[in-house]
Amino acid sequence: MRDRTLAARVGKAKAVTATARKIAVLFYNAMRFGIDYRDPGADYYESAYRERVVKQLHRRAADFGFELQAIKSVS
Repeated sequence: MRDRTLAARVGKAKAVTATARKIAVLFYNAMRFGIDYRDPGADYYESAYRERVVKQLHRRAADFGFELQAIKSVS
């Protein structure tokens, strides 16, 4: 759950504490079980962001009764 969503429900202080605990548990488990952290890289986050934005745009267009279609690039 995102920190902002949690903060809206339980308050900012509890959301910060919950997020800190979540990070601490992840770190503890990584150290205890020897799990290597592999950063997926900026490209992964950029593509995930793009997919999320496109999905939101499709949903908003559908709310207005429109349908989005991909265009083919001319290059």
